[in-house]
Amino acid sequence: MPRAWQQSLPAMPPIPPARAWARLSAPPGYDVQWRRLADAALELGLGPEDVAGVGLDVIAGARGWKPATVALYSKVARYGGLALPLPATPEPDPPALDLRPLTQLRGDDPEHLRSAAWCALALRWPAPVGMFRSLRRDQVRATARRLLISSDDGDWAVPGANTAWHAWEAARNRYPALAASPWVLPALRRGPGLESRIGGRLSNQALQVTFTKHARNTVRELRAAAPPSRRDAVEELAAAYRTLSYDSYRRLALAAGAPPVAARGVVRANRATARAAREAG
Repeated sequence: MPRAWQQSLPAMPPIPPARAWARLSAPPGYDVQWRRLADAALELGLGPEDVAGVGLDVIAGARGWKPATVALYSKVARYGGLALPLPATPEPDPPALDLRPLTQLRGDDPEHLRSAAWCALALRWPAPVGMFRSLRRDQVRATARRLLISSDDGDWAVPGANTAWHAWEAARNRYPALAASPWVLPALRRGPGLESRIGGRLSNQALQVTFTKHARNTVRELRAAAPPSRRDAVEELAAAYRTLSYDSYRRLALAAGAPPVAARGVVRANRATARAAREAG
């Protein structure tokens, strides 16, 4: 376990921020996030003692972090020994949203097809991003009307995703590295890591970035294709998509009636459904 940060004694001068961060070890499994937290703090001249004292509000404001990002880095800071309060993961806002545009095919670009297939699967199989990261092609079997997914948590039938799935499979089979990959959502290009390769397994963070990019591209395409009579509705949808994360997408799918795949997010989805029912009444 990393040692917890200790406040300086009153008679001792504070340790320079860079040295103070260097004295702390990253929590296991969070080396990248810890380094980014430290870099963001150092840009503002903050050491661990300062962050523990004032929280992440100053850093979040400077970096433009969303509430979900603040929740993530608060958790990482606590794992690293900084006594920060852990904010609750924000509820999806709005509590209901049309997610179907994210599942629709609008071209033959492999990156778009991969994202559309992911969203089509997640609309009726709303698994956490970590489960999608580790989902293998041999765990998914296509029938005439639905996809069948086998996982450690059980077997699932997913209707409505066949079109996007077959389009993605056909596209990836044109590239040997993607065709040979065992992953449902493989890397399409090499990343900065030494072990990164085309067809390799993406990280959770890379998948989150992929989803955000897909949502923004969908906004652009909806605007380009919207007739004048639909422009206001499209702008309202675009405003929601601009801040949509995969975690919110998953909770919205659960709130819309998709069966729970894992325990995470189910309570929040139920609260969102109850809140929507109260507001409608």
